[in-house]
Amino acid sequence: MPPPHLTDRATVIELRQYTLRPGRRDEFVELFDQEFVESQEEAGMTVLGQFRDLDDPDRFVWLRGFSDMTARHRALTAFYGGPVWARHGPRANNAMIDSDDVLLLRRPSSADTNFAVSSRARPPIGAPSPERFVAATVWSFAPGRDDGATRIRDGLVPALLETGPPPLGPLVTEPAHNTFPRLPVRTGENVAALFASYPDESAYLRHLADVRARPRVRDEILPDIERVQTAAPRVLRLRPTGRSLLI
Repeated sequence: MPPPHLTDRATVIELRQYTLRPGRRDEFVELFDQEFVESQEEAGMTVLGQFRDLDDPDRFVWLRGFSDMTARHRALTAFYGGPVWARHGPRANNAMIDSDDVLLLRRPSSADTNFAVSSRARPPIGAPSPERFVAATVWSFAPGRDDGATRIRDGLVPALLETGPPPLGPLVTEPAHNTFPRLPVRTGENVAALFASYPDESAYLRHLADVRARPRVRDEILPDIERVQTAAPRVLRLRPTGRSLLI
């Protein structure tokens, strides 16, 4: 497991979605969990979560965190210029069609906002995937507006806390310039993202129904968010890999 301070101080977080060559996801997951977890953390970042997308058999989704943008540049330079990537990077790249679907996010500065992951020790290489379901919801808003994220933080998150497991987040767009252009990120974005973990998808659906049935959520909170969003929120249905901290 990464040192606690790495997880606690993961202020800048990348949400990365890879499109893999057909039929090669399990191979990629095995390579990633074996070669790219400890090696990235030794370079100064935290691998927070790795997932199979349940709606696309060729999509791999993962999260990694950094204490700030300066630390991100330093860690990425060390890892992608280091021996592990030199040895195994060509195989990883060969398995991928696209790796540029990346959102650069951050934890808001409010003191009551957190992005925590499991305190368990990271499972060993070869551990089976846990029977868990993770939902990641991503809302899009007009550039320069923060009222959408505020509505989620101050309205939706408390309602979620009252009715089910605590969500992880919210995370919002990190506006800083990408100082590691070798790895592109999506630009012109203004998003808020929430992650939540459940025993299974049916528990998630029950929680969602419970929240939406609340009069204030139904009549006030969700309509307020919808008024300022630029598109319907996207929900990623995810299954953690065997070594994911976020389960």
